[in-house]
Amino acid sequence: MSNTRDIRAVWTKAIAALCLTLFLLASASSAGLCAASPPKVAVEEIRHWSNPNYTRIVITLGRKTKFSHRLLKQDPSINVGWRRLYVDIEGAALGAKLPKTIPINDGLLKAARAGQFDKDTVRVVLDIESIEDFKIFPLEEPYRIVIDVTGVHGALPKEAAKPALPKADAVQPPVPPVAADPTLSQQLGLKVRKIVIDPGHGGKDPGAVGKGGLQEKDVTLKLARMLREKLKKTAFGGTVIMTRETDVFIPLEERTAIANSKEADIFISIHINSSPKRTASGVETYILNVSRDAKARRLAARENATSTRSVSDLEFILNDLIKTAKTNDSSRLASSVNTRLAAKLRENYGGIKSNGVKGAPFYVLVGTKMPSILVEASFISNPEEEKRLREDKYLQSIVDGIYSGLAEFLSGGSSV
Repeated sequence: MSNTRDIRAVWTKAIAALCLTLFLLASASSAGLCAASPPKVAVEEIRHWSNPNYTRIVITLGRKTKFSHRLLKQDPSINVGWRRLYVDIEGAALGAKLPKTIPINDGLLKAARAGQFDKDTVRVVLDIESIEDFKIFPLEEPYRIVIDVTGVHGALPKEAAKPALPKADAVQPPVPPVAADPTLSQQLGLKVRKIVIDPGHGGKDPGAVGKGGLQEKDVTLKLARMLREKLKKTAFGGTVIMTRETDVFIPLEERTAIANSKEADIFISIHINSSPKRTASGVETYILNVSRDAKARRLAARENATSTRSVSDLEFILNDLIKTAKTNDSSRLASSVNTRLAAKLRENYGGIKSNGVKGAPFYVLVGTKMPSILVEASFISNPEEEKRLREDKYLQSIVDGIYSGLAEFLSGGSSV
């Protein structure tokens, strides 16, 4: 009996020791997992577009993270005679191919510099020559931080001042000679000399696709080319710039930056609508604004290639950005274009609906410095309208309508 008790005691102790060992191993493993820091966000790319009065910097990250910023004064004590704006990105690491210094030298910014501030923070520093204002806001999918800097190029001393010579590759607005038949802009005494046309989507982003296979990116590019030719052949007399000339992918923030850096006077983004309801039809025109309309928010999310939640997250930023946008001029332009577009289509086609002018948070309109609109010229999801969008006659009617609305806006005859 005693031998049995001894054997049981030994087994009990052995099992207890084994359980304790397993418990300690599990605890150590769990503690190790808890102590391990999550993988760092890669700061993958820094791009910029600029002119002497405007610069847009875009910092592309691997995923969403927190960031903060601060504008510093000049600090002669450390031999820095210029102001600096820095952005600290939390839980981040420098991408392997990211250059440490990106020269800019556009009169506003000297350069952008990126460095590992500490083991968990990447700091991007903008060295500033001149600044009046700046805006910082995020865009999603992919997550990127956008910095818009505005100011005035520092004036040269009087004795050194010389007329600026245009660069060979710079886009210069033509100065039309005074002729017996002045252009529309000359007749009206207006300063509209540059129009940027933005064909929506492109490249890897097809946009909406109709049931018959027609892709939005192809229709918008064709419409944009036709509108450019219409403007060139008529009495506009200014420069027309396309954000894309071919079937290529252009990020939304780059399209805005093109318009701003080229100092455009008007920005028109052309799109084709889509809806889960096959019966949805008609034309509608948008300006940048927040919206409580579920359909407008879903459309903005689709055009932004993001989610409705991301659109909601952006709206508090838009409230501030809209204050500085040319919303009144954009509303007048949208009203003219939408009214004339619907009227022109009705001349040759039945059942054309005007869905009116609306506001929505479209990324491509965020930060524009000129009257800017986004035109949804028919529904590719509607079988009848998809069929029409394959016809040159229908496309020409759309172009004629947009042009007519633009001309009305330039003549001051539009109303909100």
